[in-house]
Amino acid sequence: MRKIVLSVLSLFFISTAFAQADTVQAPYKKFPSFPPAKLLLPDSATYFTKADLDKKKPVMLMLFNPGCSHCQHETEELTKKMDDFKNIQIIMATSMPFDSMMSFRKKYELDKYPNIIVGQDIHYFLISFYMIHNLPFLAFYNKKKELISVFEGGLPMDRVLEEFKK
Repeated sequence: MRKIVLSVLSLFFISTAFAQADTVQAPYKKFPSFPPAKLLLPDSATYFTKADLDKKKPVMLMLFNPGCSHCQHETEELTKKMDDFKNIQIIMATSMPFDSMMSFRKKYELDKYPNIIVGQDIHYFLISFYMIHNLPFLAFYNKKKELISVFEGGLPMDRVLEEFKK
């Protein structure tokens, strides 16, 4: 009888522990404004922060991995439609090594677009802030830097533009 009671109690505590794990909420849901990330810029000496955002433009934050084929495809599609994005500030962040970020930036000629900032999240802050599972990860912010929505995985550029109309 004692073993049965201990087994039932063990199952209760285990199920309670698993139930609590599902209630963990990503920080971006509690703090729905642009995150206080610090991104190392391509000059490897300066950082981009929330204070550097253009105050008059909405923001698309794209987290990417330079080796990810979905991220590469999303970037290709984005660069094809840059005329549609000229009034949107685009922040592209990666936690991958600096040299792979620089190769990615060069491959897609991202430096020629004044509204695109590419930076390295050296503290891995954004991954935990958004609790990311899939890349690319897109976060959309209005002009006031308030969260509109987030999306994990590739998204057609027409749908991306629609997000800013919400």
